[in-house]
Amino acid sequence: MAIQGFDYKGFAQNLAQQALELIPKDFNDNQKNYVANTLLNFSTIAGQALNDDNQLNFNLDQAMMITQIIAEWSFHKSVDLIRSGIPQQYWDPIMQKIAFTIFEIAKNAFHQGLPQDQCLQLIEHHVKKTYLDCIAELKDKNLIDEGLMEKAASQSNIDAMMQQQAEAEQQQAQAQAQAQAQNQPAGVPQPPQPGAMPTGVPANEPLGADAKVFKLATLALLFQKMKQEKVQTILNKFNPDDANSVIKFMGMPDLGEKVDPGITMRCLEEIRTSLPSAHLDLTPSKLVTKIQNVSQYFDKSQLELVLRPERAKVKRFVFTALEGEYYEMPPKVANIIATHIEDSV
Repeated sequence: MAIQGFDYKGFAQNLAQQALELIPKDFNDNQKNYVANTLLNFSTIAGQALNDDNQLNFNLDQAMMITQIIAEWSFHKSVDLIRSGIPQQYWDPIMQKIAFTIFEIAKNAFHQGLPQDQCLQLIEHHVKKTYLDCIAELKDKNLIDEGLMEKAASQSNIDAMMQQQAEAEQQQAQAQAQAQAQNQPAGVPQPPQPGAMPTGVPANEPLGADAKVFKLATLALLFQKMKQEKVQTILNKFNPDDANSVIKFMGMPDLGEKVDPGITMRCLEEIRTSLPSAHLDLTPSKLVTKIQNVSQYFDKSQLELVLRPERAKVKRFVFTALEGEYYEMPPKVANIIATHIEDSV
């Protein structure tokens, strides 16, 4: 039975139309057409398959969500393939494997009723793993060399777009802080709970005991401009008390007027400089330790359940790491697996 109200063809056309505005400006017409047509084809095929499915019985929202996920990843990974330098005759087979992977993982995850954040993390993990596996397969068949494999593996359009968005949001917050500089407020308020209000801090003095409060309020200003699901994903990694404070700050509609612009600028700079480097230490010993640290939260049966949909090599990597040994595979792939296991805790 068809899903009531699900015009999958029109929906796919709409997604493709929106994507046209996001295609990199430096792409030539052939590259732009490839991105747009790949997104349109895979989202249309997925939408039709969901609409015709008589077993899983997805509702309209679920069908649209899965179709949109396939469209978004088709966009990002086709951009990555174009930028990778891999010859075009290999693009379609790679994209077909990626689209099939997304479709199967998304169907199973939504059918099992997993939380949306967990579904998205699971899909992202498998998309990246499939992409890297396909590239490694080309190298194994001597169709590309090691240098091209490394270049392709380093491509991540979704990460680049998120970085651009974060920088734009930070610049916007800084511009607002500077615009408020003429009305220097007294300082940053404590979260709406009993407690003293920190006072302003002179520019040349350290933030002192209230530094943490200032930074939490600054983060709240940034989070007010972000999508709720992205904010929640970040807050899930916070200490519960700190996350509570940030949420209370975010609930203050006049927070921007109460935050000292000079302090905001200093906090933004301190937060930026304290972020970890994008270059990860992916030595075998670090990756093995990463898996072993997570294992304390799982017993063997739970870990086997988490790994059930994974390939044999992934399972072998994890269980070999638990024994203190490194099962040989590309470090970037191993790190994605370890991160996925961490996110499953």
